[in-house]
Amino acid sequence: MSILMTQRPTIQNLDFSQVSSRKCQQRQNEWECVGNSVSQGDHSWPAVHCGPQLDFIRSHSSGILKISPEQCFEFTADDLEDLGEIGQGSFGAVYKMRHRVSSKVMAVKRMHSLMDAKEQKQLLMDLDVIMRSDDCPYIVQFYGAIFREGDCWICMELMDVSLERLYKMVFEKMNERLPEHVMGKIAVATVKALNYLKEKLNTIHRDVKPSNILLDRSGRIKLCDFGIAGKLIDSIARTRDAGCKPYMAPERIDPAKSKRGYDIRADVWSLGITLVEIATGQFPYPPWNSVFDQLQQVVNGDPPLLTPQMYPFFSMDFIHFVNSCLIKDEEQRPKYTQLLENKFILRYEREAVDVGAYVAGVLDSVIEHG
Repeated sequence: MSILMTQRPTIQNLDFSQVSSRKCQQRQNEWECVGNSVSQGDHSWPAVHCGPQLDFIRSHSSGILKISPEQCFEFTADDLEDLGEIGQGSFGAVYKMRHRVSSKVMAVKRMHSLMDAKEQKQLLMDLDVIMRSDDCPYIVQFYGAIFREGDCWICMELMDVSLERLYKMVFEKMNERLPEHVMGKIAVATVKALNYLKEKLNTIHRDVKPSNILLDRSGRIKLCDFGIAGKLIDSIARTRDAGCKPYMAPERIDPAKSKRGYDIRADVWSLGITLVEIATGQFPYPPWNSVFDQLQQVVNGDPPLLTPQMYPFFSMDFIHFVNSCLIKDEEQRPKYTQLLENKFILRYEREAVDVGAYVAGVLDSVIEHG
């Protein structure tokens, strides 16, 4: 049974049904003020810069829950029913909760109050991106945020499974492979999400990996976790250590190149590594014991390309697409505009694939057989 809401509740009989669009807009503008504070470049900020912004949010102990343009509610933490913990993150736990008035089930990140300046920056960056991406169907949706006992509760769209968990279920529990047509839809959604970040928000994700791509039983595929995203200055990002190191592009690891910065093609490499991982069922590099090992394999070694000899069950279109993402020379690696014109992407942009039925089948099979 899907844990996602499929029927819209009405608010006609609610006492606060007269909450005006002006008030919703006022709260949205206040949030935009918070979001704008993280859009000042790609460098570390002192705690004094982030602190007042969190104090501003904290001062609003109740807020607006905007599920859709038609569903806008005043709410407090007491309006949320805790349905249990569903995950742990670096800042705190993630809970499944139900908004009592609308019956909307959502994911609520409960960010602990003892965050240092770096964690505050990441929280604000994540909020900034998701609040400004409500018109992108490939980025997880933000509903609202409140403070409760000093902790920040961030209410977001609830998805069913991460791509990391999904592919491991398929390979390890079901002894199968992810179908190419499902990977095609995943590639389309991820490229479109990344392109949206670049074109609309002038932002690079910097942490593309299977655990940051979410799916659900309705067939939606969404990118999440923008805490270490960076603002692009003249299309270049400069922070060297942001992101998950195993998925970093060669130009971000190579000391000879990293000082001059990198562009969105670093995320294209991470997408390529992600696709190899979910296609083969394992991360393409052996474990690294040191930064030197990583440097030797990623920078000095050959990229983990797919070949038709090793993987005859993949189409040449898929193999060519993945391998184009893994061109070591970033100047030759395609940007999003080129990827969107790739034959593989164009095919799965057009082709109907019931991703929801596939996800539901995997989840139900794993639940049934333990």
